[in-house]
Amino acid sequence: MSTPDSASWQGHPTLVRLKDEPPEWQYGDLRIRRYRAQDHGVVLALHREGLAQVGLRPGDGVYYDHDFFQMEALYLRNDGEFLVGELGHRIVAMGGLRRADLIPGGHARAYGGYTLGNPALDAVEMVRLRVRPAVQRRGYGTAIVQALEERAVEYGYRILRADTTELQTPALALYRRFGWTETRRETIGGIVNIYIEKKLR
Repeated sequence: MSTPDSASWQGHPTLVRLKDEPPEWQYGDLRIRRYRAQDHGVVLALHREGLAQVGLRPGDGVYYDHDFFQMEALYLRNDGEFLVGELGHRIVAMGGLRRADLIPGGHARAYGGYTLGNPALDAVEMVRLRVRPAVQRRGYGTAIVQALEERAVEYGYRILRADTTELQTPALALYRRFGWTETRRETIGGIVNIYIEKKLR
């Protein structure tokens, strides 16, 4: 997917698509591929490490991880995607696309729930964008966002949505660099949640 200066962003390599299905990309020394069931433990740990890094924790009203126990239903069987980035054979980055109607937003999100809503492919959420702290600032988050946007276009979605918190400033800066715009803010348990979106067509 072509984005402004994506090929040479701050000297980083180009994202190259290697395979269509299952999708696979190369970004310098990072290989990006679809999540597999055997990745579950590592991916869940990376998610929890990423939230702990910015002070989010279970019970704060924002933190949740129930979707990691429904990966097939919420991501891979319902017009979504979940990608992992590997250095060698070690997962160091990840991110997913999830139909926006599958999990409720706001306060309800932290308490689970799964509902299949409108069958039309209209809006999709970009979620679970994480990069292991030891390898941050190498462009790996940028590569995952590019790959996920590419997949969203291929599925035919009209709009991308996401939310992050004021605590997650690198993620917010990354989204903004890709042309996402803020739509609203909501305070949940004393934490400011920022909702953003990007039109694809």
